[in-house]
Amino acid sequence: MKLSGALGGLTALGGCATAVQQSGLLYNPPLQPIRASADRIFDITVCLRPLRAAGPRLDTEEIGSTLIVHNYGHGGSGWSLSWGSGTMAVRKAMSRSPKEIAVIGCGALGLTSAILAQKAGAKVTVYAREQLPQTRSARATGSWTPDSRIALADRVSPDFPALWEEMARISWKTYRSYLGLPGEPVEWIDHYNISDVEPHHSSEPPGSLDFASYSDRIADLTPRAEMLPKGSTQFDAPFVVRNETLMFNIADYGHMLMGDFYAAGGRFEYREFHSPGEFAHLKEKAVINCTGYGARELWKDESVMPVRGQIQWLIPQPEVRYALFYDGVNVLSRRDGICVQGLEGGDMRGVGNTDEAPDRKEAETEVAKVAKLFTRFRPIGNV
Repeated sequence: MKLSGALGGLTALGGCATAVQQSGLLYNPPLQPIRASADRIFDITVCLRPLRAAGPRLDTEEIGSTLIVHNYGHGGSGWSLSWGSGTMAVRKAMSRSPKEIAVIGCGALGLTSAILAQKAGAKVTVYAREQLPQTRSARATGSWTPDSRIALADRVSPDFPALWEEMARISWKTYRSYLGLPGEPVEWIDHYNISDVEPHHSSEPPGSLDFASYSDRIADLTPRAEMLPKGSTQFDAPFVVRNETLMFNIADYGHMLMGDFYAAGGRFEYREFHSPGEFAHLKEKAVINCTGYGARELWKDESVMPVRGQIQWLIPQPEVRYALFYDGVNVLSRRDGICVQGLEGGDMRGVGNTDEAPDRKEAETEVAKVAKLFTRFRPIGNV
């Protein structure tokens, strides 16, 4: 497991929390424990993230008189890059000044592309077989991870890193406008990387793919992580690194996006496509294709690789306002539940696995690791 992965990718922040001295222990800040137990698992969800070796597909093609703009294949970075990638796709779709635009797909990329097309002055219809709450995008953790399995380092074009940076910066600026809104659709929370051994950069297992990493290109956007002094937190572990992470409460955030789309006159039509040729029969002659992992079958794009990810959901605890990584497990407290996701095995975990069936044994194993951590947790006032 790479240290960057353990820290939540590009969420390497720190130095913002106020320390509180109490009973000889320095809390950073006081935390409430997570009640992790198998009987508190109320749901298990599985998502297939669409990894393309060369990075997201953002090119265009024509089918008859219809312009197709592709916008899919973002790996584990769909939500994080959605506004930037959508901005580029809409620019291309608007090159012919269409009055109407069709968006195929209603996940993170489809819905943001639709809203951006509306802001560009087009009437928009989203065509999809399911709305956002039923899509794979809705099963994501909701963390700011703009280069999570975004591409393979040896397969990208020379200009891709700069393109990625532009997408990341556009998205970051857009998310700034969602902070502080009712329901807290986007918010900052503290993230703790907890370890019994000194954190270090480690190599991936033999045979691992060389995933591209571009965090250094946008290092100016976020403060650095900080190693907290031993004994200064409630976690009874010798090494605790704290940063801050940008989080999307997808239930509230997605509901807000759907509301914005409809409020601007957007239309949704349930429809399933079986071949690209069907796009040419739509009344709209500019189409943005945001079909995610579905593009592998629809466009026969075998460069799209599945990356399975399972989340076990613990009952929400409003008093828990932080995230953590411990023993190969990432935990993120959202308004709609506490996400527990196994990350042991690093970036290769789930690559090539198409199984979307929930695994109860896996769920209980990952939750048990979190429970073990909190047997060593020191409550406030108990030093």
